[in-house]
Amino acid sequence: MNNKFVIAVVFVLAILCSGSAVAQDAGLKAKFDSLFILASSGEVYFRDSVEPAKDSIAALGEDVVPLLIDKFTTKSARERWSVIHILKRIGSPAVPYLVRALNRPDGLVVQRVCWALGDIKDSTAVTALKEVSGHKRWQVRDQAIGALGKIGHTDGAPSVLAGLTDTIGQVRKAAAVSCGKLAIEESTEQLVHLLGDDFYGARMSAMHSLLNLDTAQVVAVLADSMQSANDFVGDLACQILGKFGNETAMDLLFQEATSESPDRRAHAAVALIVGDPENQCGYHDLLFERETDPVVLLKMKSAVQANEDGQ
Repeated sequence: MNNKFVIAVVFVLAILCSGSAVAQDAGLKAKFDSLFILASSGEVYFRDSVEPAKDSIAALGEDVVPLLIDKFTTKSARERWSVIHILKRIGSPAVPYLVRALNRPDGLVVQRVCWALGDIKDSTAVTALKEVSGHKRWQVRDQAIGALGKIGHTDGAPSVLAGLTDTIGQVRKAAAVSCGKLAIEESTEQLVHLLGDDFYGARMSAMHSLLNLDTAQVVAVLADSMQSANDFVGDLACQILGKFGNETAMDLLFQEATSESPDRRAHAAVALIVGDPENQCGYHDLLFERETDPVVLLKMKSAVQANEDGQ
């Protein structure tokens, strides 16, 4: 057979195959686009079609992941949530595509990819998320550190710890939350320091995460920090000690209930009442006998009433 003829046949077949692939890709995109309109619709008329449409897109598998990632540029919150929901349903097969997308120049897309990886919770994404946890865009750092906490793999701990000292409060909050989810014991002192953070979200997240760490270690660090010049530290420490409710914690609170500061006495007294709602330690009567400040007394009475209402 003539070599030129063979080459010509191969060339024609290649063109035909290429055309077939293009047609197949076009068909997939057309199907995806029509389904996504339903999946992200807010119209009451299509209400019953939203979830089935999401399921249908997810059933198309990893082939639609690049199309979903492209949708992350949307300004529509409903479309953004739809993309996240679908990627979560696709699960682990989507992870390699999402990891590659972390290299995109568009920071908005990268932060949303981090969000999706956190919801999928596949540990194979940890290394890539660590690499973008120091991204110049703070929203990417926020989502990457939050995703590491959601995934729950200890390899993410160093990046999470680094986030506790970020210059942006929202990132510090994400790091504090992730410390609790990963139960990073080494974060105890930093989280106690974060109780005095300027950003409310970081302070409260630190408080809740400390409740997930070793109780004895947390109480010991709090005992050393009660007299901090930052009142937030001592006040929130009182709340933590009240939730622990063990003997050491209650003794510390009883000491703080004699503070010269009415605000600190109020926090300590309320925490004592919360930590010992049935007054088994006998602190309640002593607290009421020696307190003279009407505002503190009112807060104590409210705490007692709340306990009674909850029983």
